[in-house]
Amino acid sequence: MTTHVWDYLAEYAAEKADILDAVQQVFGSGRLVLGESVRGFEAEFAAYLGAPHCVGVDNGTNAVKLALEAVGVGRGDEVITVSNTAAPTVVAIDGTGATPVFVDVRADDHLMDTGLVAAAITPRTKAIVPVHLYGQCVDMAPLERLAARHGLAVVEDCAQAHGARHHGRLAGTMGRAAAFSFYPTKVLGAYGDGGAVVTGDPDTDRALRRLRYYGMEEVYYVEQTPGHNSRLDEVQAEILRRKLGRLDAYVARRREIADRYAEGLADLCGPGGLALPAVSAGNEHVYYVYVVRHPRRDEIITALRERFDIALNISYPWPVHTMRGFAHLGVERGSLPVTEALAEQIFSLPMYPSLSEGLQDKVIAALRDTLRTL
Repeated sequence: MTTHVWDYLAEYAAEKADILDAVQQVFGSGRLVLGESVRGFEAEFAAYLGAPHCVGVDNGTNAVKLALEAVGVGRGDEVITVSNTAAPTVVAIDGTGATPVFVDVRADDHLMDTGLVAAAITPRTKAIVPVHLYGQCVDMAPLERLAARHGLAVVEDCAQAHGARHHGRLAGTMGRAAAFSFYPTKVLGAYGDGGAVVTGDPDTDRALRRLRYYGMEEVYYVEQTPGHNSRLDEVQAEILRRKLGRLDAYVARRREIADRYAEGLADLCGPGGLALPAVSAGNEHVYYVYVVRHPRRDEIITALRERFDIALNISYPWPVHTMRGFAHLGVERGSLPVTEALAEQIFSLPMYPSLSEGLQDKVIAALRDTLRTL
């Protein structure tokens, strides 16, 4: 049987009764869209974060897009972010009509190099989107200072950082707004698509509720445009309510798995060898993915697939600025050297709460064997 980077079947077997009860509750409620389950999840997720407002939307991409629109980003504006991210971050920025402007990342933790942001600010800059990548947070203090000085909005991309903390502050509570994804692979994942935007600003909250519902505040009456059909589904919301109570346990298990990888692979690390995830000062990592680095990455992945039936993943093999779909941005190869170098070397080991010790040991042993024979 192939060992994959992510699998939900063991978790579903353990939680099946609760998941199916959630579905039955919604189907029997008499309300299938924007009902009690969405309202309940919004309130409970906001309470978990200690945030005043949460607005459920249909997916994480639209969470970023609507968050940007709610803080006033639109055509002709610029939004500073990174290219070392999942493409949806940049798809969302592009979808507002704004221009994504990229800064490079740090070689150790792969996160936005906040020291480069000030030089990227122009009169057209409207917002900064730090991506809390792989399960840990960007250094937020410099961004908060820049935002205050230049009148910019910070919109956190928290798609990979549910439950992560930065100097004690939860991801999603450090900007004007924060976007979350609940895609099934996420630390808090639904059984389909889902997303949310969290904010402490009541005006942003009101704008988001209009934006996700055609621009309406009352049925059939559009208050403003643009408006979208971007509502969190009742079934997914109720499933997320149930799983939210287990989020801290999921995170604890991910950290246990990360610790076992570190123990099993530490002696393989060094110059020119394997590099394990670096946890930056002040961060409490939740290990959405366990990303390692090696200069002979492609040979390793091939060997693990062909010799051990282990299918690994690369997060992410193509920096966004190198993709044909973003050629219109005119960002040249070589302009983000750290991002481009990482894309040649990074790969992800299996990471999910129901990963058994036996399967993890198989991965560790296979990787050790492969590295010895390179």
